Parts: sequence; structure tokens; C-alpha cells
Amino acid sequence: MFGPAERLLYRLSGVDPATEQTWKTYAVCALFLNLAGALAVYGIQRLQSLLPLNPEGLGAVSADSAFNTAVSFATNTNWQGYGGESTMSYLTQMLALGVQNFVSAATGIAVLAALVRGIRAGEANSIGNFWTDLTRATLYILVPLSLVLSLALVSQGVVQTFRPYVRAALVQPVTGSNGQVIHQQAIALGPAASQVAIKQLGTNGGGFFNANSSHPLENPTPVSNFLSMVAILLIPAALCVTFGEMVKDRRQGYAILAAMTLLYAASLVPCVMAERAGNPAFASHGLATNANWEGKEARFGIENSALWATATTAASNGSVNSMHDSFTPLGGLVPMVLMQLGEVVFGGVGSGLYGMLVFAIVTVFLAGLMVGRTPEYLGKKIQAYEMKMASLVILTPCALVLLGTAISLVWPATNGGVSQGVAGMANPGPHGFSEVLYAYSSMGNNNGSAFAGYAANVPFHNYLGGVAMWLSRFWLMIPVLAIAGSLGRKKPVPAGAGTLPTHTALFVGLLCAVVVVVAGLAFIPALILGPGIEAIRMTGGAHR
Repeated sequence: MFGPAERLLYRLSGVDPATEQTWKTYAVCALFLNLAGALAVYGIQRLQSLLPLNPEGLGAVSADSAFNTAVSFATNTNWQGYGGESTMSYLTQMLALGVQNFVSAATGIAVLAALVRGIRAGEANSIGNFWTDLTRATLYILVPLSLVLSLALVSQGVVQTFRPYVRAALVQPVTGSNGQVIHQQAIALGPAASQVAIKQLGTNGGGFFNANSSHPLENPTPVSNFLSMVAILLIPAALCVTFGEMVKDRRQGYAILAAMTLLYAASLVPCVMAERAGNPAFASHGLATNANWEGKEARFGIENSALWATATTAASNGSVNSMHDSFTPLGGLVPMVLMQLGEVVFGGVGSGLYGMLVFAIVTVFLAGLMVGRTPEYLGKKIQAYEMKMASLVILTPCALVLLGTAISLVWPATNGGVSQGVAGMANPGPHGFSEVLYAYSSMGNNNGSAFAGYAANVPFHNYLGGVAMWLSRFWLMIPVLAIAGSLGRKKPVPAGAGTLPTHTALFVGLLCAVVVVVAGLAFIPALILGPGIEAIRMTGGAHR
């Protein structure tokens, strides 16, 4: 059905879909497109007040916030330091943010396809055509699924309109902070359903409204909540099967999917248990339950809130239907750790799987060291060059998270005031540290969720976070493409008696262990300083 549209796009853009590209050309095309997209998003935000479809007359977005948002949506992070309904016009939401939701997701799928081609190729110098992969990922996967999900969400009450905001009279007037009596409330509307669909399917996560998927007009019912959670995990999980099909061995895809599922299940259970256990201090107040209901929507409950929190951080989505800042220390620890694992437990669309494949390469390399032979993965020898590139992919996010957190905490204050790096903390002590660590775990792994108590919309975090998001996306993507090019040029070797089978339960266990050990070595000290100390204090350990 979309074939004519695909061919028309090629003719209009002058792309020959049969032309193959080397990994370097592929990388340049990906960088060029996403840089152009970031510039376009920045420009639309800055000119917003002069553009149409702005019924509320919203002004231009500040330079630092526009920079952060442009980088955020171009990198599939969708970190938001602003309130959507009070900052972005309908045109900005659709033409700038909505378009990038498609482009950034399709870029991840394209890079994954290039890596798999490199793994399966036999002495080839090319890894496909970026423009062809981008077009097909958009036309055949993202657009059809988004159309279906948009209609389903509209049926549940998610708004989709160009009407201006509705002013409703308050039953009981209230007094504002400036002493003025307020008699009416503005109810934000807009074309939300179409953006919600692609934000979930493309693991983007950016909310049309400030409250994201806890907003009643963005996620009104348990059915919309269920459809959204399915959409978050749908394509990242399905791409594992795609991988198996492309390498002509479905068992390989199922093994990767099994590793992701095991790590996800191991995270979901403690998060639910921690939120159901709540705070021991509740018992002394005679409450009906000790469970932690703070920051959660009553229409979803604790289980659906914990399920969403783990799904959104496992899948590099970043949308929220509850406030993670209100979770218990151990409950908030789980989504933080899922991001720090490298966003490979399902992960972003395309990016999660190519990240996990890099971990698979490291796993077979370590296994090869154990038995003293050159490691192989799907018939390709893993040598020094691949390991150097894999090290960049794995260690870069760790460095960005820890350096971003450290810089924020030690950045000097100006004019004797509070440093911008810590000014956004809503809480002092360990929880404030957790808020900063969570923020840079999110930006340094292209997730986009946040502890709601952390106000990061200041020039310091907008610029530092923007750099972290850009590096985390493209300083990983380029080494992945380099691995694809290197493996593609290698001659396949037949499996021998010493070859580690990569479709067995043993390999799945080894792969999970490598992912956990890498994250543990990098982040356990920081996690102890934040959620660890919080948990000890909550259980009364600080008084013993």
C-alpha cells in the first residue's frame, strides 16, 4: 500500500535505493539528517510566536531551553524541562517534536539494520543505504502502527483537536500566589493523540502535556494505559525476532529476547514489592494501608505505576504515568538502574537491540578468553578493533552519567548564590543527590524520564544535558556502524568444536551477567550514596 509513496519519495529526493553505502557514508548521512532536524526544531521554537497554529499566543522558547529540546528530540531522548501546554504551540508540537519522534525512531531502526547486515555479510564493503532504511522504517512500521494506535487512543478520550484551550468556571474561586482571586481554569487541548501514539511506539516518551501520561487527557483510562505500555515494548521486542530472521537463525533472536525479558522481570518484581511495602513510618499513623500511594494516579494503582516505571526506563521511552520522585528509595532505584544498564533491556527502537548485540560481542570475547581461542559471533571473528568500538559503546554512557552528575554537584555558584547545578534539587541530602543522578542517568542514556522534584530548566542543565544527550546518541551510533563495517568485510568462518553457541540458556545467562556486572562496577558507589542511604534512613537505620 505504501510502495507508491516510497518510490515517490525516492524520486523527489534523488535517492537511488539500490545504491549501497560504506559504514562511513552511512554514518555521515545519519549525522547530517539528525543535525538538520535539531536545527529545524530549534528554529521553529525560536520563531514560534510568528508562526500559525498558536491559539494561546505562546511566545518564543528561550535559547537554552530550545537548544536542549532540539537535541533531546533529535536524539530520541525527549527530555523535557518545560511544560508542553504552557510552552509549545500546536505547530511546534506537530511539525517540530512530532516529526522528530518519527525520524529519531527510524534512525535507530536503520542503524540496527546496518549492524545486522554487517554481521551476516560475507566480505562486503557496504552495509546498506541509510535513506532507504530510514524511509522503509517510517513508511512500513512507524506510520501504520501510529495511525492504528492514534485512533484507539482517541476512542478512549485522548484529545485530538485544533480548538483553543477551554476556559471553565471554577465552582469555588481560589486565591493565587499574588493575592489575585482566580475564577476560571484553562483546560489545555490540542492534537495530542497523534503525538502520544508515536511517542510510545518510537520509544520517544515526550509528553504533549507537562504531566505526561499521568494527564487525564493524554492517558485517560486503564485501556489507554494498557495500550500505551504494549506500544512501549512492542517494536523493541519485535526487532529481536527481526534479527533472527535477518541472520537466518530465529534462535539467535529468541536468545536476545530471553535475556532482555529476564532482566526486565528481575527489575519489575522488586519495584512492585517496594511500592506495595511503602514506608514503615506509615504504620505509626494508623493509616488504612502502608503502601506508597504518593504521586500515583488512583485510576492506575501501584502495580500499573510500577509496571510503567520499569517499562519506560527499560525501553528508553521516558514517559511516565506516576511521579518517580515519589517512589520509595528502592522503588526509585529500579528505574534508575534500568537506565544505567545502558538502555539495552529492550531499550530504544533499534538502539536497544544494537546495544545488546554489542554486549553479546563482548560476552563471546570474554568467553573466548576463558578457553584461549579467538572468539566468534555468528561466524565472524571478534578481534581488537571490534572490542575497541564495543568499549566505546558500553563505557561512554557510564562516563556521561557520572561526569554530568559530578559536574552538577561541584559547579561553583555565581555571585555568592546557589550553584545552578544543585539549585534544581527539591530535597537536600541523599534524595537530592538521587535527583541529580537520575537526571543524568536519563540524559546520558537517551531515556528522558526524570524525578519530578528536580527542576532542570536552567541554562546550566540545558546546555550540559544537551551535550550529554548528543554524545550518548551519536558517540554510540558511530562505533556501532564501525563494527558493522568491520564485520561485513570479514570472511565468515564455520563453527567449530570450540565455538560458543549463542542461542543457548548458558549464553543468555552469560549475557545477562555481563550487562549487570558492567553497570554494577560503574554505578554501585553512586547508588549507595543516593537511594542506598535513603533506604537505610527510611527503615530507621540512621537512628541505630
